[in-house]
Amino acid sequence: MPLALSDVDRRAPLLDLLDRYLSVTPEAEPTVRLFRKFAGAHSDCLERSCAPGHLTGSAWLVDRTGRRVLLTHHRKLNKWLQLGGHADGDGDLARVALREAEEESGLNDLVVEPAIFDLDRHMIPARGNEPAHWHYDVRFVVRAGGSEAFVVTDESHALAWRDITPIEHDPSLDESLRRMARLWLARRR
Repeated sequence: MPLALSDVDRRAPLLDLLDRYLSVTPEAEPTVRLFRKFAGAHSDCLERSCAPGHLTGSAWLVDRTGRRVLLTHHRKLNKWLQLGGHADGDGDLARVALREAEEESGLNDLVVEPAIFDLDRHMIPARGNEPAHWHYDVRFVVRAGGSEAFVVTDESHALAWRDITPIEHDPSLDESLRRMARLWLARRR
């Protein structure tokens, strides 16, 4: 079944971002290919209702100094992760990451960098009536510019500013968090 023009248009910003990311991160080609294939195969990839999985936007939310990142102890997954969430039809995943960072932290004066910082595909386990499915997570750097006094919402058990350097080698944390710490620290050197 051919894609409707509106479906292609909604995914166009993602496809453009992936192309730009690949041009500066050629080693990510297998992951970019995986994301492009998924988006091409599912016209509803930006919706939660896409049963095999869906696109999400996440924020590597750093403080003004760039030395700390705000993490959430995710209520549903019960582990420390970056802030982020579902696209809910929005093809501008940088805007999704910014919106989720604001909603989940209560912080104002946040600024999102428009380029992809990291890509990660991970399985979300079945829960209640929701079957297991993939999250195709597009991650962006978001910077805090004002107050760093966050508010814990019902999506989190807790929030915490964590020094980035120790995250790189902390085996208790998700591998993708450790990878983002490595990416961030390499970028700052």
